[in-house]
Amino acid sequence: MIVHQADGAWDNQSPCTEWDARGVLEHVIGFHDVLLLRPTGTKPQRPKDDPVARWDVTASAIREAIDRAPTQPTSADDPSQPDLARLLPMLTTEMLLHSWDLARAVGVDPRLDSGLCEVSYEMALSNDRQLRSSGLFGPAVPVANDADSATRLLAFLGRDPQWTGK
Repeated sequence: MIVHQADGAWDNQSPCTEWDARGVLEHVIGFHDVLLLRPTGTKPQRPKDDPVARWDVTASAIREAIDRAPTQPTSADDPSQPDLARLLPMLTTEMLLHSWDLARAVGVDPRLDSGLCEVSYEMALSNDRQLRSSGLFGPAVPVANDADSATRLLAFLGRDPQWTGK
């Protein structure tokens, strides 16, 4: 796990210009709180000053929330239950992107799953206009036609796959 390899590097700059490594982790925690944990009534009790423990508690809560959530929404008008079929692909893409951000910030290999990257890339391509209009992603970065799926995904979402922080 990348989070467990970040000891002493939490203040390192990340590829996200607004965040250091700790900021990336806190964003991921907050993103899951808003979209998955709160809607399922899951309230993890996280320590304040230990990023690794904060993530471990969050990861456990995510698994619990997914296990408890219905596989189909009970009603389109019921905001208390997330639509996992819609939400999980989005959260997966978010995790892939920010796993890479965190790994680059702390200087470890992100080891992104190529299959998940391919699925996320195809999903992102089909939602290009919506992604760009959200303001959350920069313009796509050009990469070679034969780039691997992780490189294509990262570049499409506005990351420079060559970023090293130096």
